[in-house]
Amino acid sequence: MLLTSRSHAEYRAMFDLTDDDLAGVTLDCGGGASSFVAGAGAGGGRALALDPAYAAGADALARRLSRDLDRSRAIGIAGGDRYLWDWYGSPGRHRELRRAAGAEFLVDLRRHPGRYLAGSLPRLPLADAGVDLVLSSHLLFTWADRFDYAWHRAAILEMCRVSRGEVRLFPLVHQGDGAPVDFLDRLRADVEAALGVTSACVRVPFEFQRGADRMLTFVL
Repeated sequence: MLLTSRSHAEYRAMFDLTDDDLAGVTLDCGGGASSFVAGAGAGGGRALALDPAYAAGADALARRLSRDLDRSRAIGIAGGDRYLWDWYGSPGRHRELRRAAGAEFLVDLRRHPGRYLAGSLPRLPLADAGVDLVLSSHLLFTWADRFDYAWHRAAILEMCRVSRGEVRLFPLVHQGDGAPVDFLDRLRADVEAALGVTSACVRVPFEFQRGADRMLTFVL
């Protein structure tokens, strides 16, 4: 999978985040090279990111990010009809935001390495109820062709374990073709029954991949 950079503004739209939502400690699970944590910190918030890629260190990530941004651009050109540009304005603006987000991430990683934890689902190196809100972007459901139902269930249970408030997941369709994930409803019901939580599919003010305009929330 590519090391993807997304901006703090993209996160706020993808997860329909308000200032109140970010008042506590937020975990970006599968953060990649996104600048969400940097943006949250600059605004006085408290946020952590977790990704197995962080084990490589800042210099290696900088080299990889440059390559992956170019690869991501090529993929976007090849699949241009699968994307909407309303939120970004244009493909050029999209590229600018991604490069700026990647640069902001690298600066923050070097200045505040403690904000970036090396690890991966479905095992998180955090205590029970250690954060207020968990966000996960373009991992669950996006890669349902690689990660099966059991992995998704274990991953969501783990994110619920470390959260004392809410878990939000975006988007809810497959990468590439944007097809629905056939086990989504079964998975929601399973997690609700296992933990006694409530869930909802909520429309958000962001759609880039066609049909990817909803997030799944679990309220603990």
